[in-house]
Amino acid sequence: MANHVKCILTIVFTLSLTTILAQKPKTAPAKPVTFQKFTPPRLTSMLGIRKDTVSVYVEEAVQLVKLPLKITDDKKNNYTISSYRLMYKRRAVTEDEATGKVTPVISNVSDLFRETPLPTLWIKILTEQMAPGEELHFFDIVARDPQGRFMFAPELLIQIKK
Repeated sequence: MANHVKCILTIVFTLSLTTILAQKPKTAPAKPVTFQKFTPPRLTSMLGIRKDTVSVYVEEAVQLVKLPLKITDDKKNNYTISSYRLMYKRRAVTEDEATGKVTPVISNVSDLFRETPLPTLWIKILTEQMAPGEELHFFDIVARDPQGRFMFAPELLIQIKK
């Protein structure tokens, strides 16, 4: 009887092993993932004819804020603007409550924009308040190419001459 049990256990073990080995999936060799390396083009940020860091008089700055921000590459291809930030560094004053003395300071006003040109309210504020010694700083400019790839464009700084 012990022989029969050993024989049955050997047969069950052999069949189980055969079943397990038969179910082992055959995997195809993994193919390396290929992708096309993308080198972003050299972009330029422009407001009117001005780019990089420029100094202009108040009258020209008033005209520039009404124009759309444009992003181009070396081949003069235009890019869509996804978003950008504008910081208006303006002169302001603070008053010491104890002494009543007024002190000139620099005040920064900034916002995120998704459309160009600037909203009407911003244009109105800038055209009414801009004065010599102030700055308009366009930064964190995100452009999108026709294939839908996003990339950063260079900053644009407009300093207002005295």
